[in-house]
Amino acid sequence: MKRAKLDLFMSLSRQKPVQILIFIAILYVVLVSVEVPFVFKTILTQEEGEGGGFNGIGGPRQFLLQNNEQLKFKVKEEHQSPSRPSFNVNTINQSKSERRNQEFTHPLSTFIFDYDETTLNSTRLHSLKSAAKQAYLLGGKLWEELLSSSKPNLNPVDDSAAASAFKEKDNTSSSCPHSISMTADEFWEKKGKLIVLPCGLTLGSHITIVGKPKTAHQERATKISLLKDGQQIMVSQFMLELQGLKTVDGEDPPRILHFNPRLKGDWSGKPVIEQNTCYRMQWGTSQRCEGWRSGADEETVDGQVKCEKWIRDDGNHSEETKASWWLNRLIGRTKKISFDWSFPFVEDRLFVLTLSAGLEGYHVNVDGRHVTSFPYRTGFTLEDATGLILNGDIDIHSVVAASLPTSHPSFAPQRHLDMSPIWKAPPLRDRPVDMFIGILSAGNHFAERMAVRKSWMQNRLIKSSSVVARFFVALHARKEVNVELKKEAEFFGDIVVVPYMDHYDLVVLKTVAICEYGVRKVAAKYIMKCDDDTFVRVEIVLKEANKIPENRSLYVGNINYYFKTMRSGKWAVTYEEWPEEVYPPYANGPGYIISSDIANFIVSGFENHKLRLFKMEDVSMGMWVGQFNSSRTVEYVHSLKFCQFGCIEGYYTAHYQSPRQMMCMWNKLQEQGKPQCCNMR
Repeated sequence: MKRAKLDLFMSLSRQKPVQILIFIAILYVVLVSVEVPFVFKTILTQEEGEGGGFNGIGGPRQFLLQNNEQLKFKVKEEHQSPSRPSFNVNTINQSKSERRNQEFTHPLSTFIFDYDETTLNSTRLHSLKSAAKQAYLLGGKLWEELLSSSKPNLNPVDDSAAASAFKEKDNTSSSCPHSISMTADEFWEKKGKLIVLPCGLTLGSHITIVGKPKTAHQERATKISLLKDGQQIMVSQFMLELQGLKTVDGEDPPRILHFNPRLKGDWSGKPVIEQNTCYRMQWGTSQRCEGWRSGADEETVDGQVKCEKWIRDDGNHSEETKASWWLNRLIGRTKKISFDWSFPFVEDRLFVLTLSAGLEGYHVNVDGRHVTSFPYRTGFTLEDATGLILNGDIDIHSVVAASLPTSHPSFAPQRHLDMSPIWKAPPLRDRPVDMFIGILSAGNHFAERMAVRKSWMQNRLIKSSSVVARFFVALHARKEVNVELKKEAEFFGDIVVVPYMDHYDLVVLKTVAICEYGVRKVAAKYIMKCDDDTFVRVEIVLKEANKIPENRSLYVGNINYYFKTMRSGKWAVTYEEWPEEVYPPYANGPGYIISSDIANFIVSGFENHKLRLFKMEDVSMGMWVGQFNSSRTVEYVHSLKFCQFGCIEGYYTAHYQSPRQMMCMWNKLQEQGKPQCCNMR
């Protein structure tokens, strides 16, 4: 009997913790249900007073403002934005000539700064607004200079005259030097250690560097050496880089060739030479030379192996395994005598390095001996290499670049062929369009824009104006770039200029401009945003959007869920800027779609100073869609085929595609009818 009572008591004791856990879980659910609406309410309250803006212009024929009064800070007339799925047709029932004339001359939303400078600079919360204001003021000056440099042509553009203007400039372009030499003193006096190669390189160009690697030093930075606190590692390395032109502030210039010898090795512990490329701040696949000669089955570069052999500190200085050594001894095979070279760079010892441009790639010789060859990566040309940088643990004695091209590649005959009417934007329709595609671009990205015009913008839906695509470009710091941009916009009629100084953190303003253009200029059912290095399969993307029922709002793309907020590095965000530890769901920036009602919500919130501006435009869109979702349900559609990095087979969109890759992918679609990727960098 006592035993039974004891068992009953033990059973009740075991159940008690379970009951407590159930009670805690119920309490947690109740608290969360109360907290979530409070958080949304708090966010919306904090957004009161958020403002800022831009002034944009654009269109098919004429993009200059008629006078400076159109750069004022107030909106001159109201527009009714269509909501999905119904449209206000009255806003677009104009004659075709009226619409084409207004598209460049009528201003979009404008900057409205109705707060004092003390409030503006008091916290980092308004730093983006401050940057926007400064960029707009600088853009206004650049715009005035552009207007004063050439009288606006308000009449239809003469195609032959526009093309002749490009030719005229080409014929009067200054020539570039055939060779460049620099002593040690001249090199070290240069700020940034950058040697300018004004016309890039050409086949047969070569650069000779006489230098001396410095003695190894201790590296204590744990993030670099991957060591624990208190440990040390000896480091001696230097970098030689061929770089291209920088695009916009905040973005590193492309690294066309990154040559990095590490005398003391890296994680492998052995001396190594690493080579790579970097485009739009994304590194390609590295080529590592670690002392083993490239295999016989590996591709060569102009008949040269990618990596030569040198002596490794691995005991027997040979690639031969112990098993194969014993086997050769047993069968009596004699070992073939070979010469092993040491690592080509030695601390505090002078070297002569020659980098030459061959037919298939770059070749590096040190002290007269071939060391490595690096095949050209798709997306870069020799002419792109307009800068040489040397940095790291190295003393430079002299630098000589010879056999350089004497004419600038941008003044090549290909430019004249690009100025053809067949690449012009088709006229807009007098009724709503199915989709509007806004393409973010930079002022000096002529090659990227031409590749888009010649590839996926030739899609039948765009040629018939069922889908409309426009480039959104801000002003460049260099006046000559803006002048060329003006001519390009007048000729092709597919550029919308937002007149502020281009800045990496202000891309979000272009996104708002895309939304406004989509709902107010073309009354689009869907609005898509992408970059000028994004290849878009227009028909498939539109088909994905049309899968959602007509009465539903949509947000389509490669969506990140529970993405952690970064507090350090390039994408660092302060707690003032975003207090949460994760971002709301957002689609990656290279390609996403929203419905017109969401776009209209964004534009209205912007004009009413209730739209929160964030320096990362794709995260900003996620925030705005989240706000809209609190009042009307949004259909989130996630697909990895909206490729964030590079390209995958069967893609809907593919990012980081060079002009050559764009054309290659378009040709594959036309010839094979399959969405296949082209060679990666």
